[in-house]
Amino acid sequence: MELRQLKTFVTVADLSSFTRASKKLNMAQSSVSAQVKALEEALDLKLFDRLGRRVLITDAGRKLYAYARRMEEMTREIQSEFSTDRYVRGAL
Repeated sequence: MELRQLKTFVTVADLSSFTRASKKLNMAQSSVSAQVKALEEALDLKLFDRLGRRVLITDAGRKLYAYARRMEEMTREIQSEFSTDRYVRGAL
């Protein structure tokens, strides 16, 4: 499981569409699908029910979504904390 896969998963969930997610992320739709599939395989879970062009998040997907959102927030906090001038590269 990788952070980029989680970001892609969250975007698909937010937009309920692989196509719209691919446009928002500036990625090929096949790449978005491959990342979500790899995440599903890594977790051995079905995250979306695919109904033609529509996708519906599963119960497992909703639970993962909450964790993924928390991880995104933590990532932003880390970036904010360490992008300040308080820290000099290589020294704390």
